[in-house]
Amino acid sequence: MDRVFGHRGGADRGVTVSRIGDLRRITRPLHPGLRRYLRGRTGYSHHAPPYRVRMVPTGRVTVSVNLAEPFSQVRRLGAPDPGTGRIGSMVVGMEDRPACCAHAGGLQEVIRLEFTPLGAYRLLALPMRELTNLAVELVDVLGPAAGLLVERLAATPGWAARFDLLDAVLLPRLEHGPEPAAEVAHAWHLLARSAGTLPVARLAEEVGWSRGHLVRRFTEQVGLTPKTSARVLRFRRAADLLAHGPVDLAALATDCGYYDQAHLTREFRALAGLTPGRMATAARPVDEALDL
Repeated sequence: MDRVFGHRGGADRGVTVSRIGDLRRITRPLHPGLRRYLRGRTGYSHHAPPYRVRMVPTGRVTVSVNLAEPFSQVRRLGAPDPGTGRIGSMVVGMEDRPACCAHAGGLQEVIRLEFTPLGAYRLLALPMRELTNLAVELVDVLGPAAGLLVERLAATPGWAARFDLLDAVLLPRLEHGPEPAAEVAHAWHLLARSAGTLPVARLAEEVGWSRGHLVRRFTEQVGLTPKTSARVLRFRRAADLLAHGPVDLAALATDCGYYDQAHLTREFRALAGLTPGRMATAARPVDEALDL
């Protein structure tokens, strides 16, 4: 069982550390100014043996700030390219297929930030379609200042101070980043709230755009089309339910908006490279298998 320690004062004020074996998972509540844009921020620290882990679509854009040994490769499964090679701090755009992340072992200290796609659009200030299904070095997206930030974070003692430093950098950048179109923001909100079950035609009707115009603007600012985003959000809900314990797969398919159990299985194979049954019996829940 995890052991949880809450620190309310001193160098680690407000920080909670959970231990899973020799892995430390470090969290602190988000600054109020970040809650619109971030869905999670977690530090991980441990001495890892060499490993490979499957990454699956989450409906979020992740930024992994690597403070120790780099990853040896991130490779999109089923794609012809050989992958990234060695990669340190990175941005992973919106995804609609699985990937494999490998690490050669040694000390691993990572801060993982999970952005909403529109939060990432504000942070990165570029068309999100340029990052779809890619893992890119952070400095290649944000420039040399990102490398200096990583160095400062690695040299900063204490996780509370590291989170403070990140907040100080993220808050002004997010405040002054490009504003997503109100129609795109509304469409994403409706789609996310429905867990991917709202038809694209209904989204277009709700925001007052033609379907074609919605698809173009949505893809630019989110990174996936509305239809593909809906697939990912349905998958995410189903995967979350599977991670919480045994479920009837036929009922799960109905609850999550699939035509039937066969449709559920096809979508899991396409998006995760696993059947629902295989994902349900995985050693770790999906959330814990995303970057470690």
